[in-house]
Amino acid sequence: MNKSSENFFENKVMGHPAGLFVLFFTEMWERFSYYGMRAILVIFLTGLVTGENPGWGWSTEAALSLLGTYALFVYLTPLVGGWLADKKIGYRMAVVIGALLMTLGHAAMAVETPTFLYIGIALLILGNGFFKPNMTSIISKMYEGHDEKKDGAYNIFYMGVNAGAFLGIMMCGWVGEKVGWSYGFGLAGIFMLLGMLQFYFAQPLFGTVGDKPIKPIESHSTVEVAKEIFRGQTGDDPRLNKFRMIDVVLIVVFAISALIFIINDPLSKIGDIQTLNFTVAGMGDSLFFALLAAVAFILLLIIRIPRYVTIERDRMIAFAIFCLFTIFFWAAFEQAAGSLPLYTRDFTDRLLEGGAATTFKVVDLIVTVVPLAIITYVLLSLFRKTFNRIGLSNTILGFSFVIVWAIVIYKLYVEFQSTETEVPVTWFAILNSLFIIMFAPLFTKWWDSRYNPPASVKYFLGLFLLGIGFAFLAFGARHVPAGAETASLSMAWLVLAYLFHTLGELCLSPMGLSYLSKLIPARMIAFMFGVYYLAIAIGNKLAHYVGGDIEKITAEHSLSGFFLIFTLIPIGMGIVALLLHPLLKKLMHGVR
Repeated sequence: MNKSSENFFENKVMGHPAGLFVLFFTEMWERFSYYGMRAILVIFLTGLVTGENPGWGWSTEAALSLLGTYALFVYLTPLVGGWLADKKIGYRMAVVIGALLMTLGHAAMAVETPTFLYIGIALLILGNGFFKPNMTSIISKMYEGHDEKKDGAYNIFYMGVNAGAFLGIMMCGWVGEKVGWSYGFGLAGIFMLLGMLQFYFAQPLFGTVGDKPIKPIESHSTVEVAKEIFRGQTGDDPRLNKFRMIDVVLIVVFAISALIFIINDPLSKIGDIQTLNFTVAGMGDSLFFALLAAVAFILLLIIRIPRYVTIERDRMIAFAIFCLFTIFFWAAFEQAAGSLPLYTRDFTDRLLEGGAATTFKVVDLIVTVVPLAIITYVLLSLFRKTFNRIGLSNTILGFSFVIVWAIVIYKLYVEFQSTETEVPVTWFAILNSLFIIMFAPLFTKWWDSRYNPPASVKYFLGLFLLGIGFAFLAFGARHVPAGAETASLSMAWLVLAYLFHTLGELCLSPMGLSYLSKLIPARMIAFMFGVYYLAIAIGNKLAHYVGGDIEKITAEHSLSGFFLIFTLIPIGMGIVALLLHPLLKKLMHGVR
């Protein structure tokens, strides 16, 4: 048992090491900044250039092209950042560097000029690469020898993720819409900076965990032992599947084709720079290169995977199929960051008066204050245990919450002064985090019970529920004529959509990494982890590539027709997942 990890359990908060709650709040502020910025980005970019709080008047296509490229790189850069932390700089330093870069990124976006916007987005992408993979790595190291406590630790940690998303969307969204966009972007940066400082000054709690690696990992490491066990089970020698020339060629074709598409998409739509906008085989907008990249990558998997021994091969095929479903899920789910805010702004009746306004204000007060009070209680519990050791870190954290409570009280005061209420566009996005907090414990109990469904059923449920969420939007918009630019649809359709999207997410989202750990042998984890993150990245880019055409599709087929795309495709893919159950069960060779 790791002695340094054992020391963590000498100073516990709510049954877990105090260091876990430092990570909880650090991750919370990072998610605050990420989701807070993302909540207002598209509304700001596409907003009218006139008025008290003007936007930039970008086209929907241009705004979502930028968001899609940003979201794609958010899921790819952690592959590099994780490697750098593992081999060169250590997890803790990577987290500090990442948080600092993201702070600078948010500060740049607050300047509100195109140049600083692009600089800010680039810094956020780089910072995310350093930050995102290494928080969970620190937890893993901290709990070495305490595997029975890991599930609880990750549950607590991911509550921090959702708390940060909730607070970030609520606060940055309200400040951005009601006060000024640059204040919303700036607020995200302030809390990212405070989160970095409270983590940096809490270093005494972590001992040597997450330090810069001093020497290569010895052959007695957990990963190496797992390799030896797996080789003993299969008789397989990993050296037999070296990368061949055809593998390298396909990787190069994939990388070049993907880069042409990724670079051209925002350049051509935002700056009208057509340098890489080739038209091949009748396909413009570099779509040909996107398809070529997809074909090259699928061929790579088809060629490489069969070289493994039977059980390995079959399980990797099963996981690759799960990754395919993952692409379709996120391509629909991530409309929440792109087309759904535009739908909320332009097609939803958000103006409330009289009793309806009062009811909303009370609901808003409850869903704002209760979660914040619970998080503040966790903060005070951490203070009681650690103030003597990390007083400066705790002081910074306490100061952060003073700011939060001040903004929340001011927000509630302003809202209660008005006789009518216009629900902010960004308010609906907090429903995802709120529903996760409400329903995640129920799903955890379900997965831990004897009624835990097989993988194919979970993927079916995730995709089916997601499609049903969009079906509510399609049904609600059924009377909106093609070409309409505004409407006054009920907010109930949005609430139902977010509810079913969240239920679908709870069924499918946690499955990816879970089945990665169960199906993939230790020596292949890195490669297939890359495949999984690539699937999420493609799903995010595809979401905003298609979502950017909302105006074109609405003009030609109606708003209801746009949402029917995201109804029928996920439900169809869910049914495919269900039909593949016998095959997937066979391919998984007993893994549940």
